[in-house]
Amino acid sequence: MNGRRIVFTSGKGGVGKSTVVANVGVELAIRGERVVLVDADIGLNNLDVALGLEKKVKYDLMEVALGKVRLKDALVRDDYIDTLYLLPSPKGIGLDKLNSTKFMKVIDELADVFDYVLIDCPAGIDGGFHRAVSAAKEAIIVTTPHISAVRDADKVCALLSTYSIKNLRLVVNRVRLDLVKKGETLTPESISRLMRVALVGVVPEDDDITLFTLANTSKRNLARRAYISLVDYIMGRTKDVYDFTQKRRWLL
Repeated sequence: MNGRRIVFTSGKGGVGKSTVVANVGVELAIRGERVVLVDADIGLNNLDVALGLEKKVKYDLMEVALGKVRLKDALVRDDYIDTLYLLPSPKGIGLDKLNSTKFMKVIDELADVFDYVLIDCPAGIDGGFHRAVSAAKEAIIVTTPHISAVRDADKVCALLSTYSIKNLRLVVNRVRLDLVKKGETLTPESISRLMRVALVGVVPEDDDITLFTLANTSKRNLARRAYISLVDYIMGRTKDVYDFTQKRRWLL
């Protein structure tokens, strides 16, 4: 097996990148794909909390990379979806020991077992960015419509062009239709044009959904519908981007 290695990046923190990673992983796993989420955001690790798995974490990415524990012992299986796993991030101790070579070796091993290896990259372009991106074959940039977030995401985009990334794509998160209609925020399409990156997903602001309820949430829910569309695109089932301006009637 040669699983797809997709890194999720963002220009700045607070844009919901980790939430996007987790929700994409959940939706893929619901469809029967074997998925592992790799928390490479060392020191600010929160994927375990997002998935509600923090109490099950015994070992982490650092211990695996340094050969202290076996990979299978560090992987945490989701409580509800059998094909979804997490490789937790270390707490920020001895980061200098985790170089790109060791990290890539772990990702290589995961790609031999899983259909999708989703890497949650640290925000920005500091320290851990190179380590996370160098092990990936594809990249998804996550931004919100705010000017500062788009500007920082554009910097990340320019830097990603220097890596061996086959597919570079864009997800615009936390889009509010009312602000778009008033012209008070950039549209996802305009952000895509500005950054010159293909738009593959638009996720509307939705206070009614949490990660813990995503798998059991009705497909009528706006955020759930957006993630279904995004995963359809990632899996190559469609080239259509979720239309957040239309509230269709779903007969499900």
